[in-house]
Amino acid sequence: MTPRGRKHLWKPVAAALGALALSGCISPSADSVGRYTAPIGGSPVISNETPYSSALRCMSGIVSQHPVRIAVGQIADYTGKIEADGSGRKVTAGAALMAMTAFSKSGVHMVERFDTSVAELELKYANNKLIGDDKNPNDGDFRKIMAGSIPGSDYYVVGGITELNFNIRSENASGTGGGTATNATTGTLGGAIYVMNVGLDLRLVNTNTLEVADVISYQKQIIGRQISAGVFDFLGTNFFDISAGESALEPIQLAVRSVIERAALEMVTRIYRIPPGSMCASLNTAADPLGDRSYPARAANQSNAAPAAYSMESSNDPRQNPYRGYSSGDAVGDVRLRGRY
Repeated sequence: MTPRGRKHLWKPVAAALGALALSGCISPSADSVGRYTAPIGGSPVISNETPYSSALRCMSGIVSQHPVRIAVGQIADYTGKIEADGSGRKVTAGAALMAMTAFSKSGVHMVERFDTSVAELELKYANNKLIGDDKNPNDGDFRKIMAGSIPGSDYYVVGGITELNFNIRSENASGTGGGTATNATTGTLGGAIYVMNVGLDLRLVNTNTLEVADVISYQKQIIGRQISAGVFDFLGTNFFDISAGESALEPIQLAVRSVIERAALEMVTRIYRIPPGSMCASLNTAADPLGDRSYPARAANQSNAAPAAYSMESSNDPRQNPYRGYSSGDAVGDVRLRGRY
Protein backbone atom coordinates (compact mmCIF):
# COMPACT_ATOMS: atom_id res chain seq x y z
CA MET A 1 0.00 0.00 0.00
CA THR A 2 1.32 3.40 -0.93
CA PRO A 3 2.03 6.00 1.75
CA ARG A 4 -0.88 8.07 0.41
CA GLY A 5 -3.22 5.07 0.78
CA ARG A 6 -2.05 4.35 4.32
CA LYS A 7 -2.61 7.99 5.19
CA HIS A 8 -6.22 7.88 4.05
CA LEU A 9 -6.75 4.50 5.78
CA TRP A 10 -5.59 5.74 9.15
CA LYS A 11 -7.94 8.72 9.17
CA PRO A 12 -11.16 6.74 9.82
CA VAL A 13 -9.29 4.40 12.17
CA ALA A 14 -8.06 7.35 14.22
CA ALA A 15 -11.55 8.82 14.28
CA ALA A 16 -13.00 5.54 15.53
CA LEU A 17 -10.35 5.23 18.25
CA GLY A 18 -11.04 8.80 19.34
CA ALA A 19 -14.76 8.08 19.61
CA LEU A 20 -14.07 5.01 21.76
CA ALA A 21 -11.82 7.08 24.01
CA LEU A 22 -14.51 9.70 24.46
CA SER A 23 -17.18 7.09 25.24
CA GLY A 24 -15.32 5.97 28.34
CA CYS A 25 -13.76 2.74 29.48
CA ILE A 26 -15.77 -0.40 28.68
CA SER A 27 -14.39 -3.83 29.47
CA PRO A 28 -15.57 -7.04 27.78
CA SER A 29 -15.43 -8.75 31.18
CA ALA A 30 -17.16 -7.67 34.38
CA ASP A 31 -15.15 -6.09 37.18
CA SER A 32 -15.10 -7.13 40.83
CA VAL A 33 -18.54 -5.60 41.51
CA GLY A 34 -20.13 -7.06 38.37
CA ARG A 35 -20.05 -4.07 36.02
CA TYR A 36 -18.70 -3.71 32.50
CA THR A 37 -18.41 0.05 32.97
CA ALA A 38 -18.96 2.64 35.64
CA PRO A 39 -22.17 4.67 35.10
CA ILE A 40 -21.93 8.40 34.67
CA GLY A 41 -23.69 10.85 36.92
CA GLY A 42 -23.95 10.77 40.68
CA SER A 43 -26.55 13.38 41.51
CA PRO A 44 -27.66 12.99 45.15
CA VAL A 45 -31.22 12.15 46.10
CA ILE A 46 -33.10 15.24 47.29
CA SER A 47 -36.55 15.90 48.69
CA ASN A 48 -39.29 16.40 46.09
CA GLU A 49 -40.59 19.80 47.13
CA THR A 50 -42.90 22.46 45.70
CA PRO A 51 -43.43 26.09 46.77
CA TYR A 52 -46.33 24.87 48.95
CA SER A 53 -44.60 22.06 50.84
CA SER A 54 -43.44 24.22 53.74
CA ALA A 55 -46.94 25.63 54.24
CA LEU A 56 -48.37 22.09 54.29
CA ARG A 57 -45.86 20.90 56.89
CA CYS A 58 -46.56 23.99 58.94
CA MET A 59 -50.10 22.77 59.61
CA SER A 60 -49.13 19.36 60.97
CA GLY A 61 -49.12 20.54 64.59
CA ILE A 62 -52.77 21.62 64.39
CA VAL A 63 -54.02 18.90 62.07
CA SER A 64 -52.59 16.03 64.14
CA GLN A 65 -54.79 17.08 67.09
CA HIS A 66 -58.03 16.42 65.21
CA PRO A 67 -59.43 12.96 64.39
CA VAL A 68 -60.67 13.71 60.86
CA ARG A 69 -59.69 10.83 58.57
CA ILE A 70 -59.24 11.29 54.83
CA ALA A 71 -58.85 8.74 52.04
CA VAL A 72 -57.55 9.43 48.53
CA GLY A 73 -59.29 7.74 45.62
CA GLN A 74 -58.66 7.81 41.91
CA ILE A 75 -57.16 11.01 40.48
CA ALA A 76 -56.84 10.07 36.83
CA ASP A 77 -55.42 11.70 33.72
CA TYR A 78 -58.38 12.90 31.66
CA THR A 79 -56.39 14.95 29.18
CA GLY A 80 -56.05 12.11 26.69
CA LYS A 81 -52.66 13.46 25.55
CA ILE A 82 -50.01 10.88 24.64
CA GLU A 83 -46.45 11.12 23.37
CA ALA A 84 -46.01 11.34 19.61
CA ASP A 85 -43.89 8.18 19.56
CA GLY A 86 -46.52 6.22 21.48
CA SER A 87 -44.25 5.75 24.50
CA GLY A 88 -46.92 6.77 26.99
CA ARG A 89 -48.99 9.61 28.35
CA LYS A 90 -47.67 13.13 28.64
CA VAL A 91 -49.13 13.58 32.13
CA THR A 92 -48.34 11.36 35.10
CA ALA A 93 -50.71 8.58 36.12
CA GLY A 94 -49.54 8.99 39.72
CA ALA A 95 -51.55 12.08 40.68
CA ALA A 96 -53.29 10.12 43.46
CA LEU A 97 -49.92 9.24 44.96
CA MET A 98 -48.90 12.91 44.81
CA ALA A 99 -52.10 13.81 46.68
CA MET A 100 -51.33 11.25 49.39
CA THR A 101 -47.88 12.76 49.83
CA ALA A 102 -49.36 16.26 50.00
CA PHE A 103 -51.87 15.35 52.71
CA SER A 104 -49.19 13.42 54.58
CA LYS A 105 -46.97 16.52 54.65
CA SER A 106 -49.74 18.36 56.48
CA GLY A 107 -50.14 15.57 59.06
CA VAL A 108 -53.61 14.46 57.94
CA HIS A 109 -54.89 11.19 59.37
CA MET A 110 -55.16 9.06 56.23
CA VAL A 111 -56.70 5.65 55.66
CA GLU A 112 -55.79 3.51 52.66
CA ARG A 113 -58.42 3.04 50.00
CA PHE A 114 -56.36 3.38 46.81
CA ASP A 115 -54.64 -0.02 46.85
CA THR A 116 -56.11 -2.52 49.31
CA SER A 117 -54.99 -5.65 47.45
CA VAL A 118 -52.52 -6.77 50.14
CA ALA A 119 -55.00 -6.14 52.97
CA GLU A 120 -57.72 -8.03 51.13
CA LEU A 121 -55.38 -10.96 50.53
CA GLU A 122 -54.36 -11.04 54.19
CA LEU A 123 -58.03 -10.93 55.17
CA LYS A 124 -58.67 -13.89 52.89
CA TYR A 125 -55.77 -15.83 54.44
CA ALA A 126 -56.94 -14.96 57.94
CA ASN A 127 -60.49 -16.03 57.10
CA ASN A 128 -59.08 -19.40 55.94
CA LYS A 129 -57.02 -19.64 59.16
CA LEU A 130 -53.74 -19.60 57.24
CA ILE A 131 -52.08 -16.72 59.13
CA GLY A 132 -50.70 -17.57 62.52
CA ASP A 133 -50.92 -15.49 65.65
CA ASP A 134 -47.56 -13.84 66.44
CA LYS A 135 -48.26 -14.08 70.18
CA ASN A 136 -48.43 -17.87 70.16
CA PRO A 137 -46.80 -19.02 66.91
CA ASN A 138 -46.26 -22.60 68.13
CA ASP A 139 -49.72 -23.23 69.53
CA GLY A 140 -51.42 -23.48 66.17
CA ASP A 141 -53.34 -20.31 66.93
CA PHE A 142 -54.42 -18.13 64.02
CA ARG A 143 -55.16 -14.48 63.47
CA LYS A 144 -58.64 -13.49 64.58
CA ILE A 145 -60.86 -11.35 62.38
CA MET A 146 -62.25 -8.66 64.66
CA ALA A 147 -65.36 -6.74 63.67
CA GLY A 148 -64.79 -2.99 63.45
CA SER A 149 -61.00 -3.22 63.47
CA ILE A 150 -60.62 -1.08 60.33
CA PRO A 151 -61.32 2.63 60.90
CA GLY A 152 -63.47 4.37 58.33
CA SER A 153 -62.85 7.62 56.52
CA ASP A 154 -64.73 10.86 57.10
CA TYR A 155 -63.90 12.34 53.68
CA TYR A 156 -62.31 11.11 50.48
CA VAL A 157 -60.66 12.99 47.63
CA VAL A 158 -61.23 12.15 43.96
CA GLY A 159 -60.84 14.02 40.69
CA GLY A 160 -58.49 14.22 37.78
CA ILE A 161 -56.05 16.16 35.62
CA THR A 162 -58.41 17.77 33.13
CA GLU A 163 -56.29 20.20 31.12
CA LEU A 164 -53.02 20.10 29.22
CA ASN A 165 -52.92 22.96 26.74
CA PHE A 166 -49.86 23.29 24.53
CA ASN A 167 -48.49 26.53 23.11
CA ILE A 168 -50.90 28.93 24.75
CA ARG A 169 -48.62 31.60 23.43
CA SER A 170 -45.16 31.56 21.86
CA GLU A 171 -42.68 34.15 20.64
CA ASN A 172 -39.53 33.60 18.60
CA ALA A 173 -36.89 35.64 16.82
CA SER A 174 -33.88 34.72 14.71
CA GLY A 175 -31.34 36.47 12.53
CA THR A 176 -28.40 35.83 10.22
CA GLY A 177 -25.60 38.26 9.42
CA GLY A 178 -22.11 38.46 7.97
CA GLY A 179 -20.04 39.57 5.00
CA THR A 180 -21.23 39.47 1.40
CA ALA A 181 -18.12 37.79 -0.02
CA THR A 182 -18.18 34.09 -0.83
CA ASN A 183 -15.73 33.23 1.94
CA ALA A 184 -16.99 35.80 4.44
CA THR A 185 -17.88 34.89 8.01
CA THR A 186 -21.59 34.51 8.74
CA GLY A 187 -23.39 34.01 12.02
CA THR A 188 -26.88 33.06 13.21
CA LEU A 189 -28.70 33.75 16.45
CA GLY A 190 -32.19 32.70 17.45
CA GLY A 191 -34.43 32.21 20.44
CA ALA A 192 -37.97 31.15 21.30
CA ILE A 193 -40.18 31.15 24.37
CA TYR A 194 -43.49 29.38 24.77
CA VAL A 195 -46.13 28.77 27.44
CA MET A 196 -48.42 25.82 28.18
CA ASN A 197 -50.57 24.93 31.18
CA VAL A 198 -51.94 22.03 33.20
CA GLY A 199 -55.28 22.01 35.04
CA LEU A 200 -56.72 19.98 37.90
CA ASP A 201 -60.22 19.40 39.31
CA LEU A 202 -60.60 17.80 42.74
CA ARG A 203 -63.64 16.94 44.87
CA LEU A 204 -63.82 16.40 48.60
CA VAL A 205 -66.69 14.02 49.36
CA ASN A 206 -68.31 13.17 52.70
CA THR A 207 -67.94 9.40 52.98
CA ASN A 208 -71.08 8.88 55.08
CA THR A 209 -73.51 10.99 53.05
CA LEU A 210 -71.70 11.20 49.67
CA GLU A 211 -72.33 14.94 49.71
CA VAL A 212 -69.66 16.93 47.87
CA ALA A 213 -68.14 19.09 50.58
CA ASP A 214 -65.64 20.99 48.45
CA VAL A 215 -64.62 21.37 44.81
CA ILE A 216 -61.34 22.92 43.69
CA SER A 217 -60.23 23.71 40.15
CA TYR A 218 -56.73 25.11 39.71
CA GLN A 219 -54.36 25.55 36.79
CA LYS A 220 -50.69 26.37 36.48
CA GLN A 221 -48.82 27.74 33.50
CA ILE A 222 -45.54 26.16 32.38
CA ILE A 223 -42.84 28.02 30.50
CA GLY A 224 -40.17 26.79 28.10
CA ARG A 225 -37.37 28.45 26.14
CA GLN A 226 -34.87 27.73 23.38
CA ILE A 227 -31.70 29.64 22.44
CA SER A 228 -29.33 28.83 19.57
CA ALA A 229 -26.30 30.44 17.92
CA GLY A 230 -23.87 29.48 15.16
CA VAL A 231 -20.89 30.69 13.14
CA PHE A 232 -19.83 29.63 9.63
CA ASP A 233 -16.52 30.70 8.12
CA PHE A 234 -13.86 29.74 5.57
CA LEU A 235 -10.27 29.42 6.77
CA GLY A 236 -8.05 29.17 3.71
CA THR A 237 -9.02 25.99 1.90
CA ASN A 238 -10.96 24.70 4.92
CA PHE A 239 -14.19 25.83 6.52
CA PHE A 240 -15.75 25.43 9.93
CA ASP A 241 -19.36 25.50 11.10
CA ILE A 242 -19.90 25.83 14.85
CA SER A 243 -23.29 25.95 16.53
CA ALA A 244 -24.54 25.78 20.11
CA GLY A 245 -27.91 25.86 21.75
CA GLU A 246 -29.79 25.55 25.01
CA SER A 247 -33.38 24.58 25.75
CA ALA A 248 -35.31 24.27 28.99
CA LEU A 249 -38.87 23.34 29.94
CA GLU A 250 -40.38 23.62 33.38
CA PRO A 251 -41.13 20.01 34.45
CA ILE A 252 -44.73 19.12 33.62
CA GLN A 253 -45.04 16.52 36.36
CA LEU A 254 -43.64 18.92 38.96
CA ALA A 255 -46.28 21.42 37.86
CA VAL A 256 -48.93 18.74 38.45
CA ARG A 257 -47.52 18.13 41.93
CA SER A 258 -47.56 21.87 42.65
CA VAL A 259 -51.21 22.19 41.65
CA ILE A 260 -52.14 19.18 43.79
CA GLU A 261 -50.28 20.51 46.83
CA ARG A 262 -51.92 23.92 46.40
CA ALA A 263 -55.35 22.26 46.31
CA ALA A 264 -54.51 20.07 49.32
CA LEU A 265 -53.38 23.16 51.24
CA GLU A 266 -56.74 24.82 50.79
CA MET A 267 -58.77 21.67 51.47
CA VAL A 268 -56.95 21.05 54.74
CA THR A 269 -57.45 24.61 55.98
CA ARG A 270 -61.21 24.22 55.35
CA ILE A 271 -61.64 20.75 56.85
CA TYR A 272 -59.72 21.49 60.03
CA ARG A 273 -60.96 25.09 60.28
CA ILE A 274 -57.47 26.46 60.80
CA PRO A 275 -57.77 30.10 61.96
CA PRO A 276 -55.62 32.99 60.79
CA GLY A 277 -52.50 33.52 62.86
CA SER A 278 -52.09 29.79 63.47
CA MET A 279 -49.85 29.20 60.49
CA CYS A 280 -46.13 29.14 61.17
CA ALA A 281 -45.23 29.78 57.51
CA SER A 282 -46.94 31.56 54.66
CA LEU A 283 -46.89 30.40 51.05
CA ASN A 284 -43.33 30.04 49.86
CA THR A 285 -43.73 32.03 46.67
CA ALA A 286 -44.29 35.70 45.97
CA ALA A 287 -45.75 34.85 42.57
CA ASP A 288 -48.77 32.97 43.91
CA PRO A 289 -51.87 35.11 43.25
CA LEU A 290 -53.90 32.87 45.57
CA GLY A 291 -51.78 33.77 48.56
CA ASP A 292 -52.93 36.32 51.10
CA ARG A 293 -50.53 39.28 50.72
CA SER A 294 -51.67 40.81 54.00
CA TYR A 295 -51.38 37.56 55.94
CA PRO A 296 -48.29 38.39 58.09
CA ALA A 297 -49.68 41.74 59.22
CA ARG A 298 -53.19 40.34 59.73
CA ALA A 299 -51.84 37.42 61.71
CA ALA A 300 -49.98 39.80 64.01
CA ASN A 301 -53.09 41.95 64.54
CA GLN A 302 -55.40 38.98 65.18
CA SER A 303 -53.08 36.70 67.11
CA ASN A 304 -54.94 37.46 70.36
CA ALA A 305 -58.37 37.86 68.85
CA ALA A 306 -60.98 35.27 67.96
CA PRO A 307 -61.04 34.45 64.25
CA ALA A 308 -63.77 36.25 62.37
CA ALA A 309 -66.36 34.34 60.35
CA TYR A 310 -65.88 34.55 56.63
CA SER A 311 -68.53 36.15 54.48
CA MET A 312 -68.83 37.00 50.84
CA GLU A 313 -68.65 40.68 51.68
CA SER A 314 -65.10 40.30 53.01
CA SER A 315 -63.61 39.43 49.64
CA ASN A 316 -64.58 39.55 45.99
CA ASP A 317 -62.85 36.23 45.42
CA PRO A 318 -63.30 33.54 48.09
CA ARG A 319 -60.12 31.82 46.87
CA GLN A 320 -57.84 34.77 47.56
CA ASN A 321 -57.33 33.97 51.25
CA PRO A 322 -56.47 30.35 51.96
CA TYR A 323 -56.14 30.99 55.71
CA ARG A 324 -59.55 32.42 56.52
CA GLY A 325 -60.84 31.72 60.01
CA TYR A 326 -64.23 30.52 61.18
CA SER A 327 -66.29 31.46 64.18
CA SER A 328 -68.07 29.02 66.49
CA GLY A 329 -71.32 29.87 64.73
CA ASP A 330 -70.20 28.60 61.35
CA ALA A 331 -71.68 25.43 59.94
CA VAL A 332 -69.29 22.58 60.47
CA GLY A 333 -67.93 20.74 57.45
CA ASP A 334 -70.03 18.94 54.90
CA VAL A 335 -71.58 20.99 52.14
CA ARG A 336 -70.94 24.32 53.84
CA LEU A 337 -67.18 24.22 54.30
CA ARG A 338 -67.03 27.57 52.52
CA GLY A 339 -70.08 29.13 54.13
CA ARG A 340 -73.35 30.07 52.45
CA TYR A 341 -72.95 31.81 49.11
